[in-house]
Amino acid sequence: MGPNHGHKLLKETTALEVEAAAITEIEEEDKNGDDVSSVEQVRLTVSNQDDSSLPVWTFRMWTIGIFSCFLLSFLNTFFSYRTEPLVISMISVQVASLPIGRFMARTLPRRKFWIGGKSFSLNPGEFNIKEHVLISIFANAGSGFGNGPAYAVGIVNIIKAFYGRKISFFASWALVITTQVLGYGWAGIIRKYVVDPAGMWWPSSLVQVSLFRALHEKDKNRMSRGKFFLIALVCSFSWYAVPGYLFTTLSIISWICWIYPKSIRAQQIGSGYRGLGLGSFTLDWSVISSYLGSPLISPFFAIANVTVGYIVIMYVIIPIAYWRLNLYNAKNFAIFSSHLFDSDGQIYNVKGIVNDQFQIDMPAYEKQGYINLSVFFALTYGLGFAAVISTLTHVALFNGRDIYERYQSSYSGKIDIHTKLMRKYRDIPSWWFHVLLVVSFVFSLALCIFMKDEVQMPWWGLVFAAGIALIFTLPISIITATTNVTPGLNIITEYVMGLILPGYPIANVCFKTYGYISMSQAISFLSDFKLGHYMKIPPISMFVVQCIGTIVAGTVNIGTAWWLLTTVENICNTDLLPDTSPWTCPNDSVFFTASVIWGLVGPRRIFGSLGLYGGLNWFFLVGALGPVLVWLLHKAFPSQKWIPYINLPVLFGATAVMPPATTVNFNSWIVVGIVFNYFVFRYRKKWWQRYNYVLSAALDAGVAFMGVLIYICLTINNVSISWWGTADHDHCILSTCPTSKGIEPGHACVFP
Repeated sequence: MGPNHGHKLLKETTALEVEAAAITEIEEEDKNGDDVSSVEQVRLTVSNQDDSSLPVWTFRMWTIGIFSCFLLSFLNTFFSYRTEPLVISMISVQVASLPIGRFMARTLPRRKFWIGGKSFSLNPGEFNIKEHVLISIFANAGSGFGNGPAYAVGIVNIIKAFYGRKISFFASWALVITTQVLGYGWAGIIRKYVVDPAGMWWPSSLVQVSLFRALHEKDKNRMSRGKFFLIALVCSFSWYAVPGYLFTTLSIISWICWIYPKSIRAQQIGSGYRGLGLGSFTLDWSVISSYLGSPLISPFFAIANVTVGYIVIMYVIIPIAYWRLNLYNAKNFAIFSSHLFDSDGQIYNVKGIVNDQFQIDMPAYEKQGYINLSVFFALTYGLGFAAVISTLTHVALFNGRDIYERYQSSYSGKIDIHTKLMRKYRDIPSWWFHVLLVVSFVFSLALCIFMKDEVQMPWWGLVFAAGIALIFTLPISIITATTNVTPGLNIITEYVMGLILPGYPIANVCFKTYGYISMSQAISFLSDFKLGHYMKIPPISMFVVQCIGTIVAGTVNIGTAWWLLTTVENICNTDLLPDTSPWTCPNDSVFFTASVIWGLVGPRRIFGSLGLYGGLNWFFLVGALGPVLVWLLHKAFPSQKWIPYINLPVLFGATAVMPPATTVNFNSWIVVGIVFNYFVFRYRKKWWQRYNYVLSAALDAGVAFMGVLIYICLTINNVSISWWGTADHDHCILSTCPTSKGIEPGHACVFP
């Protein structure tokens, strides 16, 4: 035994003892009527104990954390350009950093150094759970909070790769850093409304809590959470080799297309990738969780709202609009597509309507004609309008009183045990957030003033974008904290700037990024703070790690992007088939399409009096009035407890990530989510409590590790296999299509 073994035994508590203590504590609190968390999932997952003596700012934490941030930033940026992008999340680092941290704890010298009258050691003792949390926060910044590289990298990509124009590296770097940091200022200011209250429980944080406890707490059960995680990790890692490389057809099983391989109608109805996906499913966890996140995380009522919205949109509205009404000449275009079309159903020649000043060429536009959208893409925009406006109405009606009470006092009513424990630590001074907000805003303003030729956005655009983000951050944070679904601001910011300043595509995407991403970053910042809240991490440590991690990650993101954009031939060239070039940049392709719709052409020529889709503006009114009707129903029938769970921002925004998400992503996500968060949660609650979030983490980590291994060992060396199980069975098998109507261009069906 080592010299610290006895100390370790005294310090560490088994999971059984922790749970027993927690149950006893909860029972006592129930008798007294205070302290206990009001959310059952939190009571089942988060420990009610804290050891404030654990060191957090250690040499191990900084070394592993910064390296993890750097590595994930590079890998996620690199993979984002691939036809099948891969996002490596913080969970991979959570797993990998544990043995590294323990190895450093065994090998680093324990000699103390004195700096400024304070002692410091490279090895203060056992690798502890709080160090591990901060390392994971670093990694989360490197993974773009699970979303991949910084959103502003997409602006650089479309300027250089899609439009074929120039932007300097410094302007690119400044754009990335300012858009990533700007929202942190007001996030810190509203933190007390969405982090401290027990009702703001942030479901995604519970996955991390469960995994940390499984990795660090001793468990005498026959199937401990740590053992369960390891078994699930190995199974996930091993299985992903099948749909990820050996038998890729299992990623999208569209059995209707298999039965009728030469039918365009069958593809429209049954394709999980290019159609409505009726009955399509997947055996690939990366497909299930790729766009909507892990279905094991979201609470059932949020899954139910997404399910209702998805079914109504995909299997009621779209079929009627396409086949029955032929809405907006729907049959002239693919039923499910994000491409832009001319009136004949051909892909719109966007580069042909851009002049030398990087603005719209009106004579060329008038000659080529109106831009047309697939009926799905058009209605998705309309539903996006409704989702954004309904967010404000819903939060005002259902959460307005609580927000007002918390505004009047720091806390409204009782606080739970976790907030009480966190009050032992020094809080972050408010002026830190004020300074961060002022510095990041001034830096952003300088970018808009002195590099206007590169970003196109005027200074007043920045002020307006920041104002929109500030208004929406609180209500959208509340929805995210209670449903694990985050409505986006991308549509409303694009629309507003397109009306004010049409014809400037880069100004539009910059405005969207400052408005939408500063809000999104603020919410990610708050989500990490809730994780720190549950794990009892000193707030100042959280703040410092988040800020440093964001700057490191943003710098690596743009450095990697710049390297690829200047060295890879035909990068992001969507005219080439994926078999010819794997660098097709699918997310940036959608980003480019949006810049054309909202920036270059402008909403007036698409959704206004000069376009074809003006009727979609009525969705703004639907979004404003919808939550009012739900609220009135709740007041009229207070005994019906299910009515308040109707969340119209989530329901309207159910298909907001489509495209690039497809129907097969939704079908399987919904089924898995209902199984685990309704049936298992209701009928096997003890199993759910111990293993649900651990299983989610293991599945994510296994896919990430095998995905990287396949790429490094096989894909990068062009080693592939070709047989029936790796062929594309999700597309009609025709040498050419009889017309350009109804299907998306692909390998087999090519527009004539």
